[in-house]
Amino acid sequence: MIFTRESPVFADRLDAGRQLAKEMLQRGYDGDETVVLAIPRGGVPVAYPVAEALRAPLDLIIPRKIPIPGNPEAGFGAVTADGTVILNQPLVAQLGLPPEEIAALAQQVLGEVRRRAEQYRGNRPPPGLKGKTAILIDDGLASGFTMIAAIRAVRRQEPAKVVVAVPVSPASSVWQVEPLADELVCLIVRETRSFAVASFYQHFPDLTDDEVKAYLRAIEEGNFM
Repeated sequence: MIFTRESPVFADRLDAGRQLAKEMLQRGYDGDETVVLAIPRGGVPVAYPVAEALRAPLDLIIPRKIPIPGNPEAGFGAVTADGTVILNQPLVAQLGLPPEEIAALAQQVLGEVRRRAEQYRGNRPPPGLKGKTAILIDDGLASGFTMIAAIRAVRRQEPAKVVVAVPVSPASSVWQVEPLADELVCLIVRETRSFAVASFYQHFPDLTDDEVKAYLRAIEEGNFM
C-alpha cells in the first residue's frame, strides 16, 4: 500500500515486527520448512515477533554496506559473509572508484561481516536452507542493495523459496528488490525522493551486539520476550 501521512507509524521495531507477523500468518508462512533470517542489527527485533508467530527458527544473514570513501554513512554496494558483493554500478562510475580500491574496501567490510557472524553465532553453524522457505527481514529498505546482497547469498543455498519481508520501503527499492525474490511483503511503500526508515518509527535506537544475541538466545530457548 502507499502511505502518505508524515507521522511515525510504528512505536518501535518490535511493534513493526508484530504487524509484519500478522501479515505473514495470513499469507500462510507458518510451517516446519520456514526459516527466518534477520539482517542485524536493526532487523533482529523486527524478525523476532515474526519467528515467534510462525514458530520458526531465527538466524542471521549479515550483509553490510561498502562505505563511500570520505562519506562512511553512505554506501556504493554491499557484501555478505560468503563473499557475495553487490555494487551500485552507476554510483561506482559516478565516483570514479578504481577496481583495486573497490576490492580493498570490500575486503575490509568482509572482515567485519565475518567478525560479526562469529560473535553472534559462536560455534553454532548457520541453518540449512536447502528446500526450505527463507524469509529475509530488515527494519526497512533504503537503497535496497543490502537486501539484494542478502538474497543472492541465500540463493546459493538452494532454498525452495526466498521471501523478503519489511515494514517499510521506498517504491524505488521495491522495484529493484521484488524481481529477485519469490515474494516481497512490505506493509508501507512510499513514493518519494527523500526517504528515511527511521521516520516511520517513534522509537528507533541503535542496537548493541548483546541485544542481538539476547534475541537469538530467547527464540532458541523458547523464552519469548
